[in-house]
Amino acid sequence: MEPHIADLLKKNQLSITDSRRKILELFLQSDSALAHHDIESKTEEKYDRVTVYRTLQTFMEKGIIHTIPTPDNSIKYALCKDNCEEGHHHDDHVHFMCTNCGTTTCLEDVHVPEIKLPRGYKTRQTEVVVSGLCKACS
Repeated sequence: MEPHIADLLKKNQLSITDSRRKILELFLQSDSALAHHDIESKTEEKYDRVTVYRTLQTFMEKGIIHTIPTPDNSIKYALCKDNCEEGHHHDDHVHFMCTNCGTTTCLEDVHVPEIKLPRGYKTRQTEVVVSGLCKACS
C-alpha cells in the first residue's frame, strides 16, 4: 500500500479498509473528477454500490474529496487540497467540464470571484462549472 494513502486515512481518523484504500488510490491516480459509476468500473475488486457510496460520503465529510455538480444532476468527486478538513471545504476554484470527452477537472489557479449578495443573504458555498473543450479535445 502506498504510504501516502495510509497516512491520509490515519490523519482523518479512518480505519484502513480495502475499499477505502482502493477508492482513495483511484482519486490519487486520476487527473480528472470521478463519478460513482467510474469508481465502480475502475476498481479491480467489485464493491457493491452501498460500499462505494458510504466511502464517498465519509471522504466528503472528512474533507478528503469534494463534489462537483453536473448538467445532468449527477455528481462527480475530486480530491480536496490539504487545507480542507472535516466539515470545512475550501475548494474555491473553478471546475471545467469538457463537452466532448466528458472529463471534469479542477482549475486550481482559477478562483471563484466574490459575489456580493443583497443584505440578509449569506454565502455558504459558490460553485462555478465552466464547460467547453479541454486541451486534449481542442
